[in-house]
Amino acid sequence: MTPADLTPAWLGGVLDSRVDEVAAEPVGTGQIGACFRLTVTGDGVPGRLVAKLPAADPAARALLGGAYRTEVLFYRDIAPTVAIRTPRCHHAAIDPGTFDFVLLLEDLSPAAQGDQLAGCPPRQAAACMTALAGLHGPRWCDDSLLGIEGLHHNTAADADTLAEVYAPAVETFIDRFGDRLHPADRETLRRTTDTIGPWLVARSERFGLVHGDYRLDNILFPPDGDPPTTVDWQTLTIGLPARDLSYFLATSLTTDDRRTHERDLVARYHEALLTHGVSDYPLDLCWDDYRFALLQGPLITVLGCAYGTPTERGDTMFLTMATRACTTIRDLDPPTP
Repeated sequence: MTPADLTPAWLGGVLDSRVDEVAAEPVGTGQIGACFRLTVTGDGVPGRLVAKLPAADPAARALLGGAYRTEVLFYRDIAPTVAIRTPRCHHAAIDPGTFDFVLLLEDLSPAAQGDQLAGCPPRQAAACMTALAGLHGPRWCDDSLLGIEGLHHNTAADADTLAEVYAPAVETFIDRFGDRLHPADRETLRRTTDTIGPWLVARSERFGLVHGDYRLDNILFPPDGDPPTTVDWQTLTIGLPARDLSYFLATSLTTDDRRTHERDLVARYHEALLTHGVSDYPLDLCWDDYRFALLQGPLITVLGCAYGTPTERGDTMFLTMATRACTTIRDLDPPTP
């Protein structure tokens, strides 16, 4: 699927409405695909939509096919079963052989993307906690998740593979940033390599949907104060739900704000979980899971840096996230698997 394929005839067919004209404008950086804002005229159609399409390069498309499949799966089958706000999906389709796909999503403008570098104020963080519970709570320990084809659940083999690739990625990260990375953070990153494999599959008695990259850059805040909207669902997996909680609080708040408000924010998340029917999960266990799951911050930051396209903002972001995450680990001394 290419922008040229987004014709009035095709769009009218999938929307089951008359479309007279379509204009496509690229948006975003397009690191793992292409994204376009569509201006649409016709009868009974949204005036604007966002279209997500695959990378143009067939080799890149094959490499990223799993991420494309996961996002289509989320919007088509999983989003209706959870309570977190996501863009309304008007169409979701993928060719399982070529990984050619298309998503037609609600245009959320004028909602503003969170700023990973600046961090978010406690009020916004609290809204994100409530939203996150809306992802985790409705499918908490839902055995039916384990039977969904294409929704990955980490195994012992995944843990072994991660243990092999993560330590070299940490050294690459440390070498890349050199003196910009504080010695204490270098030491903390190296310590995480000792347990990252067993950590990946530990505490499996509590499982649910895990966004995997729940942070400010993937959250849109409407100007009227309505609940935030979460986007970019390519990394959705099944795992310990607290990984999203830890990753957000450790990387998306300034260290001072996190230290001051994290207990209240974890309590806010826990209280919201209870409203979705989660039981037998006391607050002290939620707090312990939060501490345990803190390795999610270094893990996603290091691997994202290793496999992402280098940019000036990206490097600053990864360095900021690593610094915040490592400081959190030293502050809270997470339990080991």
